[in-house]
Amino acid sequence: MTPSSRTPLQDCAPPLPSAESPAQVRVAYTDLLRFASDVFASLGVPAVRAEAAARALCYGDLTGMTSHGLANLTRLYLPLFEEGRVSPEAEPRRVADRGAAVLLDAGGALGLWTGEAAMDLAAERAAAFGVGLVGVRGASHFGCAGHHALRAVEHSMIGLVTANCGGQRIARPPGGAVAMLGTNPLSVAAPAGRHPPFVLDMSTTAAPTGRVRQAAREGRSLPEGVLSGDDGAAVTDPAAFDAGRAHLLWLGGAAGQYKGFGLGIAVEVLSAVVSGAGLGAHPDAFHGDGGPGGRDDGIGFLTAAIAPGALRSGADADAGVLFGALLGCPPTDPAAPVRYPGWHEHERARERRRHGVPLGADLYRELRGVAESRGVPAPAPLEGP
Repeated sequence: MTPSSRTPLQDCAPPLPSAESPAQVRVAYTDLLRFASDVFASLGVPAVRAEAAARALCYGDLTGMTSHGLANLTRLYLPLFEEGRVSPEAEPRRVADRGAAVLLDAGGALGLWTGEAAMDLAAERAAAFGVGLVGVRGASHFGCAGHHALRAVEHSMIGLVTANCGGQRIARPPGGAVAMLGTNPLSVAAPAGRHPPFVLDMSTTAAPTGRVRQAAREGRSLPEGVLSGDDGAAVTDPAAFDAGRAHLLWLGGAAGQYKGFGLGIAVEVLSAVVSGAGLGAHPDAFHGDGGPGGRDDGIGFLTAAIAPGALRSGADADAGVLFGALLGCPPTDPAAPVRYPGWHEHERARERRRHGVPLGADLYRELRGVAESRGVPAPAPLEGP
């Protein structure tokens, strides 16, 4: 769940580009939201929740994190419904409520909206107690963690989100021969005064699996430090991951892998041990072939909202000074000014709200097919740049 490469917006393509065309189709953000909401509603998700799910899913395309956007509609979310692994009308159950801290069992509800609801509840409790913490178990994939962390910023609070991958195991411990943990993302979002919000959104592995698979679909190589063969040699072919010829490395590369691994464990503790969700690191992992395995059912996540204003005055002003100073740091290259996590995504989202969200031609055709199969209007391409 890390920021994607920063490519400039491209001109709108015709509604149905040829299969060979590298062109992109530009679609109004509001139209994408309507389309995604209609699709989820057609699957039995109540309207308000379908709208929340659409916001979470389209956030990826709006901010440029396309590996976690609408490309996952057919690759991840629709199969969850088809396989009965998501309950469209599930009502999360409060297992424990201690005022500032709440534990929910999602009951297999769609994670895209459950993540929003959990952070909204955390912010509600933070308004009363200064901090609010909501642990969730029995969840499903919830898209970009940064989207949910940003919900706290809307309340002038700091948001923290961590998530494990339930029973899915993807990455090996350093020196280990068996995959034990998922990509275990975390996000922290904070107000930045008059500047764009700070949003750290990252997997604790060197890259999320969605980014690896996106590179494979697009025929791009990966940089060294993302995948490794069993012999320790770097692998740059992204297709090698799903083919079982390479495994995913931890954030930090060879020299710093224990930091990424340690962060991954910390996320597992916060997300699964706190909530009682499915554990990645479990003796059951020893019975497989050592490669990635298990399913991302029973995901656990934690949302926390912190309200500095409940503790002291002046926090908002200090945040403005902090992030303003970072933006004002003299750069080594005047053409590449200093920016912090979340700045580029904020600017990209503002541009795309104005001028439309660019979708790859293949993805646009795919979404039109979904629209036809679900009996909902397809998102219409914009006529101009």
